[in-house]
Amino acid sequence: MESTRPKLVIRNSETRDAAAIARLTAKVYGRAEAYSAAQIRGQINNFPEGQFLAEYEGQVVGFCATLIVPEAAAMTDHRWTAISGGGFGTRHDPDGDILYGMEVCVDPDYRRLRIGQRFYRKRQELCQALELQGIAFGGRMPGYARRRRKYPEPEAYLAAVLDKQLRDPVINFQVNQGYQVKGVLHDYLPSDRESGGHAVLMLWENPLASPREETTGRTRGSAPDRLPASVRVATVQFQMRGIDRIEQFEEQVEYFVDVAADYAADFVVFPELYTLELLSIDKNKLPPEKAILKIADYTDRYLAFMEKLAVGYNINIVGGSHPTRVEGGDIRNIAYVFLRDGSVHRQEKLHPTPSERRWWNIKGGYGADAINTDCGPIGVMICYDSEFPELARHLVNQGAMMLFVPFCTDERRGYLRVRYCCHARAVENQCYVITSGVVGNLPNVENMDIHYAESAILTPSDFAFARDGVAADTAPNTETIAIADLSLADLLTSRQSGAVQNLRDRRFDLYRVDWKDPAAPGIGSR
Repeated sequence: MESTRPKLVIRNSETRDAAAIARLTAKVYGRAEAYSAAQIRGQINNFPEGQFLAEYEGQVVGFCATLIVPEAAAMTDHRWTAISGGGFGTRHDPDGDILYGMEVCVDPDYRRLRIGQRFYRKRQELCQALELQGIAFGGRMPGYARRRRKYPEPEAYLAAVLDKQLRDPVINFQVNQGYQVKGVLHDYLPSDRESGGHAVLMLWENPLASPREETTGRTRGSAPDRLPASVRVATVQFQMRGIDRIEQFEEQVEYFVDVAADYAADFVVFPELYTLELLSIDKNKLPPEKAILKIADYTDRYLAFMEKLAVGYNINIVGGSHPTRVEGGDIRNIAYVFLRDGSVHRQEKLHPTPSERRWWNIKGGYGADAINTDCGPIGVMICYDSEFPELARHLVNQGAMMLFVPFCTDERRGYLRVRYCCHARAVENQCYVITSGVVGNLPNVENMDIHYAESAILTPSDFAFARDGVAADTAPNTETIAIADLSLADLLTSRQSGAVQNLRDRRFDLYRVDWKDPAAPGIGSR
């Protein structure tokens, strides 16, 4: 008899599964309470070893999300939003000692396959493999709301269930899986109306755990295990000049890609709107509305050329930005990222400047997704987008450690707005920010007459980094390239134990930002 493939598979989630998992949560919880694809990506990028999914005949039918936290955080009163980092898993602490279960979700059409039980076993295996002290989570108590009149306090309801006076299917299941009840978490998840917003603090103690003194200082589930210790980045300060044919532009771009590759850079970034140099080929001054349509005609050739460079020179290219005609005829300012594996990604500019809207009728785009590369997740913010802090935080929540900012500014004050905001983004998100601007003049191209730039590679402001938070920068208004090595290990260490810990110290009990995801059902809070 021939062997057959397994129908039910439990495996680690990957970022390519994010959309399917988001759809599953919409089916289970409804659109309003579903996870977004961005949240799923954040969970996976922050702690890939701790995320699981169930596939039945190739269809995603369940998912399980975990993170590592200190015991003090897990075993004292807390809220789901705070301990889960708003559902992104950003509170993952590789130096912690408790595996925290933030989600188990199973398609109701497949609940007879004991998928939840399989996830619980996976968690226990992971906990033991990482030599953690145990597993904790806030478990639902879905029978409580129906019996609230008889048991006004959730503790009384819980006591009745444990005394077998009542049956609660979730509490009973978790106790049968070997979990100990440690108390009630009040207002744990207000949207869980069946539980009255409360949860039961559950703990499974790892019988194979080493004594605590033997595990002190040991790092588990840490990104350095799967990422390079450092990444070399190059930023191009690109001079706009009049040209006669497209090959001159391509030669100029390839020259800088070649230089960055010779220095063994992992990334090279070009500025915003640098492809508008192509408009100088036409010696007749085009009106703005015709010029922007003309530049969009170069899109296919531009994409093919840049993809070939990325693969041929074995370097990841953040290709500045290029005005592109999208479905429906609108023009959007889009940054294309060409990875050395041949894949191409895009990030639309969300906030066109007043001059972009007035001169070229450029429309704002949608979505902000971290891009997974061989050097870790990255994000792109095009010029003006860097002046809106919500965008950088959203990308960092998804796991981005480096943010690339192609920009195009006409004079020093405009440049300084970008520079100051980018440095603020590096500090508040404890990430690297790499900026790239254009210089030079294009007298016959409307709205691209003059330019000012000082491109830079910026760091957080802490002891592990350059004194002024600048790893490298360029001279003003000079065509050149700046290169720096960025330590991902230092970055992650600063997030856990720096002089300040901006990401860890966020007050989720006071504020949050919800993003609408056009490709997913909604923003989750479960």
